[in-house]
Amino acid sequence: MDKIITHLRGRFVTGLFIVIPLGITIFILKFLFSFADGILGTYIDNLFIAITHHNYYFPGLGMITGAVVIYLTGVLATNVMGTRLIRWWDGLLSRIPLVKSIYTSSKQLTQVFQEGKTSYRRAVFVEWPRKGVRAVGFVTAEVERNGERLVVVYVPTMPNPTSGFALFFREEEVAESGMSVEDAVKFVVSGGVVVP
Repeated sequence: MDKIITHLRGRFVTGLFIVIPLGITIFILKFLFSFADGILGTYIDNLFIAITHHNYYFPGLGMITGAVVIYLTGVLATNVMGTRLIRWWDGLLSRIPLVKSIYTSSKQLTQVFQEGKTSYRRAVFVEWPRKGVRAVGFVTAEVERNGERLVVVYVPTMPNPTSGFALFFREEEVAESGMSVEDAVKFVVSGGVVVP
């Protein structure tokens, strides 16, 4: 009987680790498709109704239109006139108070991906959220405030490393983890199951 329970538990856990990432991937892709399709799809559907007087719905048409818009923007950005227009647009958006912070931050984020660089310099341990508890964090910057050297550490939440906390620590409060950035990301994404 114990053998059967061990066998069932082992196969169930193995299946779980295959199905969960697959399910999350399908869920995220479905959400992204619906979101991207919904941005332009509604307007295009309304345009078809206005022209043909029939209620048509074409799944994916908004996404295809979005891809065409992105492609045409890329074509525009690669010629001289388009470069000037984009520079003017950047200048305009960077002068609007609330828009400035959002636009500048998102532009910096896309430049990080475009240049293929990671903003994580090294994986470290920090005492957080209280003394005696160690959390895995990623050093993203080193700054000086009031004559004191501080390290900016991004402490991600598990299992989604895109959300977390950016915290300031003194250099001596940060301990080397002995993990590469890639290994530390695997550790976080797996919820601590994959320990390098």
